[in-house]
Amino acid sequence: MGMYSEKVMDHFAHPRNVGELPDANGVGEVGNAKCGDIMRMYLKVENGRIEDVKFMTFGCGAAIATSSMATELIKGRTIEEALGLTNKAVVEALDGLPPVKVHCSVLAEQAVKAALADYYRRQGVDPEPIVGKLTEDCHACEGGHCGV
Repeated sequence: MGMYSEKVMDHFAHPRNVGELPDANGVGEVGNAKCGDIMRMYLKVENGRIEDVKFMTFGCGAAIATSSMATELIKGRTIEEALGLTNKAVVEALDGLPPVKVHCSVLAEQAVKAALADYYRRQGVDPEPIVGKLTEDCHACEGGHCGV
């Protein structure tokens, strides 16, 4: 397991904020079964701030670690700060990822954005001008495998 940093291993072995959020007012799911990584992100937004966040991820260790880190990076933050979360920030916070696993951090970023888009839709607001266009495809999955 030498290809993963201690932080990745820690978030994989002890994921933060894992589970469902019954009172979530924003839920986003990204990934696909063909790729093998599916992330569902639950947000509880109050007064423009992410009060609580949980995730459920079906996937590899890096997918679980990036989901966990993404929730840590946005919990307690404003929507604007959460929208600014990049996959690069997730990778840096985890002290790096092997190149074949960087797509997991992209999924984590997309899961946050998908949950925020859902939050806006529930408020009757078109999320696209705020969140941007969400891409559903998993770029790392050409040929149906995820670089594993």
